[in-house]
Amino acid sequence: MMARWFRRKDKDKDREEEFEETPVAETTPEAEEPPDLPAAGAEASAAPEPESPEVLTFEPEAEAEIEAGPARRGLFRRRRREVKEEVPVPEEVASSDDLAAEIPPEPPPPLEAQVPLAPPSAPEEVETVSSESTEGEVPEIPLPEDLELPGEVTEEVRRKRFQRLRNRLLKTREAFSGRMDRLFRGRKVVDAELLDELEELLITADLGVDTSLFLIEALQEKLRRRELGDVEKLKAALKAEMVALLTAPAREEVRAQPRVVLMVGVNGVGKTTTLAKLAYRDRHLGLTPLLVAGDTFRAAAVEQLEIWGERLGAMVIKQKTGADPAAVVFDGLAAAAARNVDTVYVDTAGRLHTKVNLMEELKKIHRTAAKKIPGAPHEVLLVLDATTGQNALSQARLFHEAVGLTGLIITKMDGTAKGGVALAVVHETGIPLKFIGVGESMEDLRPFDAETFVEAILG
Repeated sequence: MMARWFRRKDKDKDREEEFEETPVAETTPEAEEPPDLPAAGAEASAAPEPESPEVLTFEPEAEAEIEAGPARRGLFRRRRREVKEEVPVPEEVASSDDLAAEIPPEPPPPLEAQVPLAPPSAPEEVETVSSESTEGEVPEIPLPEDLELPGEVTEEVRRKRFQRLRNRLLKTREAFSGRMDRLFRGRKVVDAELLDELEELLITADLGVDTSLFLIEALQEKLRRRELGDVEKLKAALKAEMVALLTAPAREEVRAQPRVVLMVGVNGVGKTTTLAKLAYRDRHLGLTPLLVAGDTFRAAAVEQLEIWGERLGAMVIKQKTGADPAAVVFDGLAAAAARNVDTVYVDTAGRLHTKVNLMEELKKIHRTAAKKIPGAPHEVLLVLDATTGQNALSQARLFHEAVGLTGLIITKMDGTAKGGVALAVVHETGIPLKFIGVGESMEDLRPFDAETFVEAILG
């Protein structure tokens, strides 16, 4: 058994040595000559010898021979045939000059179809005018029948206006008239004790201490003169004193073209909406307003003003977010002078009256307007929120010190019982109250009339 195993091992070793000594012929694509391959059932024809593999071409007869040849040869030839089928070589390629001669040139487009070259982009600091142009048709805005405009009005319209105002001042009227009726109920004689209780009522109704004392002192003087014989006379005397307190001396009307109005106030009082309502009134007076987006910091403030401009058919002057408000105002006044508009309303960012740097920025806007148009701004209107109560007093004082207020607008009078703050602000600052806001619609911004207002809150 062992001898048989050793003989087999020696035989395998001899085979390996013989295989290693056998030389292997090296072939190259250039030296390799394909043998003649006979076609099945016919005489074989010799295939032409290619000069190089890169430019090898095949005839139909040669392809038939290749298909009948060995598998090794067929593999390369089938591959060459696939390449030939994938990339067909055209028999004759026309030159680019011939193609250009065959295709007729297209006629040039008409002048109206030609697109002009875009002008060079303007720097971001240049203002952008976005809104309806003053030229052409201005969109029609429906005019409510009870919108308060100057001129003669009928008694019916006057009655509707008063009833609407009275309804909107319901909470303030309850704070005054309701408590006053309970105080006077059963009283037949007016004395010092009654006046003391009335003073407490006025203070709690948000008139403020100074204003309440001013009214009570006037009533005490009448009481000493024996002019307050009963409660009805006391009530009439209080109403007359309130009207006199709210009636500011007539200010000389500013005549300028354009007339510049600067809107100021703290955050959230409704400056932008109030500005739009003022522009709405101007439109119905036949005036052309222009809106300047000076609030460049609050999110979507410019977009909000643009929407109002589209609704009112008024131009809006704006710049990019974060731009210098004074620069926007300067550009807005330049645009107003060029377009001959009647009124320019400048919207400003809300700012706390206690922030010195923000008040200094407001002063810069005021100075910029004066440099561009002498005498501008012709009106500086402070917008106050009636719901803030006595805090409106400090706002009015500090804004007046900074930019010199010419008028007040108190908004949200319909949603608070603190409407008495109107008397406190006017009395303690001496600034006239121009408008009051008693609702959200455009006609709910009403010119302030002292007698109508007092009648509405006292009943």
